[in-house]
Amino acid sequence: MNAKSLDAIVAQHDLNEHPFYRAWREGKLPRAKLAEYASEYAPFVDSIELGWRSVGRVDHAEVERQHARLWDEFRHALGPAALAPSVCPQAKQLVDEVGRSFADPVEALGALFAFEAQQPSTARSKLDGLREHAAVYGVPEDKRAYFRVHADDYGEREQLRGLVERLTPDDGARVAAACERACKAMWSALGGILGESACPTSLAI
Repeated sequence: MNAKSLDAIVAQHDLNEHPFYRAWREGKLPRAKLAEYASEYAPFVDSIELGWRSVGRVDHAEVERQHARLWDEFRHALGPAALAPSVCPQAKQLVDEVGRSFADPVEALGALFAFEAQQPSTARSKLDGLREHAAVYGVPEDKRAYFRVHADDYGEREQLRGLVERLTPDDGARVAAACERACKAMWSALGGILGESACPTSLAI
């Protein structure tokens, strides 16, 4: 399979173009909304290690477990609201979607690619937003480590490229389908948290 086809799918769902991330980097996202995001996205971040285990990269799965701890530090910096359990349907649907893909080593490659191919650029965007609008978000430098370690780091994407290139056309089609489903689910989750559709605790901005 040619990984360029996955790049094309990801490009159609560029999360940095989502209104949620645009508002974040422009300093227009309410701090309460950032806290909600930190809470709602935590189960998804926790699940990433399962995807890496599924594709046989156990060592990297342990790295992802450490990264989930860094996410928890980010959450704690935002106060009690960021520690609440997930209640947004779209965020739960995201976890369910990638969980189904992670149960299959082939589809796991697609779901992981959807996330890992975008994380370097979204992490950079979010880190810059936290720094440039520190007065708005109030997240100390030492609690931004999750975004620092991922900003501009395309190593995980390249690992996945190598695995995908070895696949048969039939498996490649399954990977592409899983990648597109995960991309759409991530976009939908951000919309739900933002308040674009029904989400119990969301306040539209």
